[in-house]
Amino acid sequence: MLAVHNMASVSKLTCIYSALILHDNEVTVTEDKINVLIKAAGVNVEPFWPGLFAEALANVNIGSLIYNVGAGGPAPSAAAAPAEEKKVEAKKEESEESEDDMGFCLFD
Repeated sequence: MLAVHNMASVSKLTCIYSALILHDNEVTVTEDKINVLIKAAGVNVEPFWPGLFAEALANVNIGSLIYNVGAGGPAPSAAAAPAEEKKVEAKKEESEESEDDMGFCLFD
């Protein structure tokens, strides 16, 4: 079972890197072009992965994907930032109080 999982991981990573290489060289990501890179790298990949990646990336702005990794949503507005700072400060004060209640501080 572990070998199957590892093969899938290698296949996915190989396709990801191939798509990034193609994008970086301003080449359209297609199944054939992914396969060329995989063959040049000498990596064994399950044959369905290149097609899946090419199809999934067909109508996607890869540059936008790269720059928005981990964003998860819209950027916080300037008005929201002070409110978040207050929450952080409140949590910090609570944690300091709870340390005092226990009779010791982890960071002393």
